[in-house]
Amino acid sequence: MATRIIAIYHVKDSADRIAARAHAIAVEQSVEMPVSAITDRGVLEDIVGKVEDIRDLHDGGFEVRIGLAVATTGLEPGQLMNMLFSNSSIHADIELHDAEFPDSVLSAFGGPNHGLAGLRARVGAKDRALTCSALKPQGLDAKALADIAARLAAGGLDFIKDDHGLANQSYSPFAERVPAVAAAVRRANPKTGYLPSLSGNLDQLRAQVKIARQAGLNAALVAPMITGLAGFHTLVRENPDIAFMAHPALAGAGRIAPPLLLGKIFRLMGADATVFPNHGGRFGYSRQTCHALAEAARSPWGNLKNTVPVPAGGMTPERVPEMLQFYGSNVMLLIGGGLLAAGPRMTEEAAKFQDAVASAMVA
Repeated sequence: MATRIIAIYHVKDSADRIAARAHAIAVEQSVEMPVSAITDRGVLEDIVGKVEDIRDLHDGGFEVRIGLAVATTGLEPGQLMNMLFSNSSIHADIELHDAEFPDSVLSAFGGPNHGLAGLRARVGAKDRALTCSALKPQGLDAKALADIAARLAAGGLDFIKDDHGLANQSYSPFAERVPAVAAAVRRANPKTGYLPSLSGNLDQLRAQVKIARQAGLNAALVAPMITGLAGFHTLVRENPDIAFMAHPALAGAGRIAPPLLLGKIFRLMGADATVFPNHGGRFGYSRQTCHALAEAARSPWGNLKNTVPVPAGGMTPERVPEMLQFYGSNVMLLIGGGLLAAGPRMTEEAAKFQDAVASAMVA
């Protein structure tokens, strides 16, 4: 059984320094002290990080592969991230590019409870791409947001999620907004799923899950980097019947490659769907990054269910054929502002979006 995680870093440095840098990262990410001062043979052999490989990337940097003992993670989300990047993240010339996890880690964290098959079953979509929109803007009261949600749902969308900025603000308290929106969506289209945005500390998150359940909901949106990976993972494991969509807010604050963080780590922690900035939108992700992220989320990975990639940002109904050609049908397309900007024609534009997905799949 593999007892080490292989952490893969991209390091900007010179050829004559990279071996020393790799060794320093291995020590920093494991024992964080002079190895010469360690006398315990077990620590030296089993705990100290090991440089497995160094490869020249021919772009002024190197790929460094370091073996980190699974035992040091305690199989806990925060400690896993601590061992993968912690102090090394302070160095501006180091990126955590990828990681290879043994089956023991995959089994311990569990991954998604539902995945693509589960989300498709909820809305009766056998093999087509899924659709989603975002409920916004924050600042409106619960009734106004419920009215918008109803118009979107009437267009036949599969899912409507809260904007991640919707929380428990005074102008739209969670306990008031979520039941109102859930009821409005259910009246407009019983097949449309609604995902309220959960926020706050773990006690508050649990209380919001209870409110969502009482409103008849079985899915929710969480920003794992805001709530904390440990809190997110706890919610997933405590609520196996609820599907969780992960939002990328704050995910760009550290130098962790998006395919690893949004694709693999969020999947490992239990995200059934992962939202990410689509190429060609208002963010700077490249086509290559988006493709790698989508594949990390949904490709076979041990016994874990897949996570549905959800490209968003700058999406329009006109881009549907292009996006389906790029991502294939195992995807959820999210259009927010492109539908909300339609105003009185919001329902018609939502239906146009839904039809564009269906017709593109037929073609």
